[in-house]
Amino acid sequence: MPVNTTAPEAGLDLVVTRRTDEADGVVSLDLRRADDAPLPAWTPGAHIDLVLAPDLVRQYSLCSSPEDTRVWRVAVLREEEGRGGSLHVHDKLSEGDQVRVRGPRNHFPLEGAEKYLFIAGGIGITPILPMLEQAERQGSAWQLAYGGRTLASMAFREALVARYGERVRIWPEDAYGLLDLEALLGTPRPGTLVYCCGPAPLLEAVEERCADWPAGALHVERFTPREPEAPLRGGAFEVELAQTGITVSVPPDKSVLQAVEEAGVQVLSSCREGTCGTCETTVLEGTVDHRDSLLTPAEQEAHDTMMICVSRAACPRLVLDL
Repeated sequence: MPVNTTAPEAGLDLVVTRRTDEADGVVSLDLRRADDAPLPAWTPGAHIDLVLAPDLVRQYSLCSSPEDTRVWRVAVLREEEGRGGSLHVHDKLSEGDQVRVRGPRNHFPLEGAEKYLFIAGGIGITPILPMLEQAERQGSAWQLAYGGRTLASMAFREALVARYGERVRIWPEDAYGLLDLEALLGTPRPGTLVYCCGPAPLLEAVEERCADWPAGALHVERFTPREPEAPLRGGAFEVELAQTGITVSVPPDKSVLQAVEEAGVQVLSSCREGTCGTCETTVLEGTVDHRDSLLTPAEQEAHDTMMICVSRAACPRLVLDL
C-alpha cells in the first residue's frame, strides 16, 4: 500500500461563474463554490492548480482581490504551441462548468517595502494585479511598467490606467519597442523592491540589469523553467525518507520524485519541471543541488527545502521529511 506523505492542501470543486475575454488571446475565469461559501485565504503572488483532466494539471496566478473571499480569478493566455492546458481552458471551459482546483500556494510573496517597481510582460501582469492593491493598502509608493506585443494583447490595461493613472506605464512593443529597462533599472534605487513576471527573455534582461542592486531587491516569477545546467554530482546518491524509514537510491537518469514514487511513497506533484512548488519537501540533512526556478539564492543556500522533481543531491546522502 503506498504511503501518502503529502501535507494537506485545499482540493475544491469550483464552478466557472464568469468567463471574460480580457484581450486578444486572453480569457479570465471567475471560480466560486457552488454554495458561494468563502474560499481559502490567499496573498498576492499566489497561484492555484486547475486539474483540467487526470493528466492535465496547470498552474495559474490568482489575479482577483484577496479581499474578495468568494471569488478566485485567473487569466489564461492561449498558447497554440503549448502543452494543452491553455487550449483546454479556451476551448472547453464555459460558464457553469465545474473544475477541480488545488491550492492556493505562494512562492512569489510581496514583501513589505516603502517603494516598489513592478515590471510585467504580457500575461505576467496577472500576479502583479493583487500586489498593486496591497501596495495601495499599505501606503507604499510604486510604479508599474507593463509591456506587451500590442495594445490589443495586453489584458487589464484599461482598468489599470483608469484606477491608477500615471503610475502605470503601458508599453506596446509594436509602438515603442521593448521596455526601456536601462531607464527603469540602470540606477539602483535603495529601499525599492523590484517585482517582475513575464517571458524568460524579459526576466533574464531584468536580472542582468539588477546585478548591481542591493541583494534581495529583485523578485521574479517564471512560467517556464530555467535552462538546466549539468548536475553537481554525476553518479547516484541515496535519499533517506525520515517519516517512512525507507532509503532509496537515485540514479543519474531519474529524479528524486520518481525514485520516491517507485518506492511506494506518494508525494503531491504537478509541473515536474521546478516551476510550481507543489513537490517542495523539507531537507533534514545534506546539501542540495538546486535546479528549480522558484527558490531565491538565500533560500537555496539554506539547504532546508528542495523541489524533488528537478533538484538533486550535492552530497552522497540526503535525508528528507517524507
